[in-house]
Amino acid sequence: MVDNRYATALVISCVLSVLATVYLSVAVGTQHWYQYTSPPVRGEANVSELRSLHDEFMEGEFDEKTYSDTLFRLNGTIGLWWRCVLVPSHTHWYKEAGMVNLISSHKLSQHGFPQNNLAIQSMVCEGMIYAFFLNFSVSDPKMVMKCVSFTLTQQFTPKYKEPGNHNSGEDMLRTYLWRCQFLLPLISLGLVVLAGLIGFCACLCHSLTPTLGIGMLHLLAGLCTLATVCCYLAGMDLLHRVSVLPDKVDGSLGWSLYLALISSPLHMMAAALLVWAARSHSQNYYRMTAYRVA
Repeated sequence: MVDNRYATALVISCVLSVLATVYLSVAVGTQHWYQYTSPPVRGEANVSELRSLHDEFMEGEFDEKTYSDTLFRLNGTIGLWWRCVLVPSHTHWYKEAGMVNLISSHKLSQHGFPQNNLAIQSMVCEGMIYAFFLNFSVSDPKMVMKCVSFTLTQQFTPKYKEPGNHNSGEDMLRTYLWRCQFLLPLISLGLVVLAGLIGFCACLCHSLTPTLGIGMLHLLAGLCTLATVCCYLAGMDLLHRVSVLPDKVDGSLGWSLYLALISSPLHMMAAALLVWAARSHSQNYYRMTAYRVA
């Protein structure tokens, strides 16, 4: 027979554990841990450069400096398993900034420089109509997010003291911070799954004896999640120290990181309730046993 107080504590701890596990799972599977805000593209030369960065980001070889520079310049977001950039949805977005200039140059090559305002207005109107029918939106293009996942091999790739320069020597601190930040949440989820299996078996056996162990597993899971957030923040800070951020590029924490941060105290609160219920029930059981013996 379980006291109502212990039963209530067990139910609340189960709810907290489920919420924390869902939050952590969503955080691990999404990319909004850290996000950059880049200035708008100005000039055809900058557009061509960003287009090459985008192509290298999506299809090129894995290199920390390459994908970091692309994230800086293209409103990127980076998580534990994903890196994404925000680009216009049109396939020829790199031509948008220079479309009117291209049309004007073409007309000038055919007819020479216009001699009156009417000819200039006609050329501008033709350029606007041509851009409209090609579905180009120069001022406010529709933006889409394109993502690339980190493979398991890439997760274990060493970091260098100068990103992109393999001759600069391995940066051991950044390397192990990166590895910890994606291994620790997996360990945390594994501990919660193990705790759930033990709790299910305890329910089948009608026993509160394993509750203390389940609580300790939740405590370890919460500590692993908290360590994940700390490793991630430390790794991003070190990356910004060895990399040069472009002008007017700002970085901010994303909602995925906050979800992971919230899941840590939820696991710890569940652990506290489980430990309290286990110890209190054990003490009452020993008192009742001693009373019966006496």
